Formats: sequence, C-alpha cells, structure tokens
Amino acid sequence: MSLTSPRRAPLVDQVIDGLRRQITSGAWPVGSRIPTEPELVEQLGVARNTVREAVRALAHNGLLTIRQGSGTYVAATSELAGVMQRRFAGADPLHVAELRSALETKAAALAAERRTEEDLGLLEELLERREREWRSGGLERFVEADAAFHTAVVAAAHNEVLAALYADLGAVVRDFLRGDVGTEPRSRVLTDHARLVAAIRSGDAAAAAAEASTYPYVVREDGGDGGDEGDGEGDQPGA
Repeated sequence: MSLTSPRRAPLVDQVIDGLRRQITSGAWPVGSRIPTEPELVEQLGVARNTVREAVRALAHNGLLTIRQGSGTYVAATSELAGVMQRRFAGADPLHVAELRSALETKAAALAAERRTEEDLGLLEELLERREREWRSGGLERFVEADAAFHTAVVAAAHNEVLAALYADLGAVVRDFLRGDVGTEPRSRVLTDHARLVAAIRSGDAAAAAAEASTYPYVVREDGGDGGDEGDGEGDQPGA
C-alpha cells in the first residue's frame, strides 16, 4: 500500500487517516520503524508541522511510539490495542495466561471445524518458521514468529470478532511471551505445537482445544508459578 497525497482539509486529519491505514492494513507491522519525517513530508506533499502533528496524535493514541535518536515505531494495530497494552502492562502473568487460554482454546476448536486448505498451509509454514527462529536464538524474531502462528490459529476459526479482539491483545501477548522466554530462547525447551496443527488438520475440535489450553501456562525462569505446567516437558515458554 502506498501513501497518497491528501487533497481535502483539514490536512492533519487526512494525514492521520493515511498513517493509520498503513498500520491497520499491515503495511507497517507492529515493531517496524515508519518512514522518517522528511520522507513522509515528501511522500504526502504536506508541511513538516502537519506530519509532526499527525505522528504525535497517533503516538498519543498508542499506535506509534517515538524513540529519541532512533525513530518512530509501530506500537499497536489500533487505538484499542494501544489502550490494552498500557492498561495491562503490569497485569499478573497468570491472569494474562488465563485470558489467552480462554481465547486460544475456543479458537483452536473452531479452527478444527472451519479451517480451509489455505489456513492449513499457512499454519504449516508458520510452524516451521517458529521452530527455525527458536533455533536461531533471537528473542524478538521468535516472539514475532510465535505470535504470528497463534494469530493464524485464531484466524482459522473464521470468527471476525474473536480475531479482532485477539489482534488488539497482540502487544500484551508479546510482552507476556518475552517474560516467559527470557533473553535466550535456546536455553529453554520449545513447546511443540505440531500436535495442535495435526488436530486442526484432522478436524478434531476436542484435541485441538486440549492442546491449545495448556500453552499459555508456564513455570517462569525466576521460579514463579505461572499456573499449570502443561504437558510436563519441563521449563517451557508460554508459546
């Protein structure tokens, strides 16, 4: 998606809408750095102050975060997502795990009943990516790969309301996962998600739900109890 020059006043509202579309469409993914201010001025054909005001407005709403000396980054996919991230930043990890379990368990069951061949192909692709990023040892790349996999499971449920709610919780889930994994993914045991994909493929809603229900519960590296230990394979990230 390319940015287009706004043609109607007020210009700042037009720019805000244009930048928001870049974010909500996925053209600028969460965590990515947006074009610099001079680049936006050139692309949009508006004054620097207009761009600056629009960026500040989206930062205030939680969609963008401005890092001095580094740039401006996408923080959330919607205003509601930004609100949720701020609201639940200090939430009890167990409570986050319980919410994830509730949403992902239902989504997995629905996915087993409604998934398409395209959904299955994407899940297989993202499962491989998740495992590959785990082996690479990069925290952020693994977090994004794992989040993409779970988002695809929810999408395979073909429930627009559930998908939208889960997307708005995306930043909360990512922060939760970072706390589970720690700074070095390979120092822990990767939770196997292949059984979940197999259950969805076979149309076994009960098995898919049972698999998904255990994933958010972990034993944290600091020894704190994050809930049930899942399938008993030892210390695992809540992925």
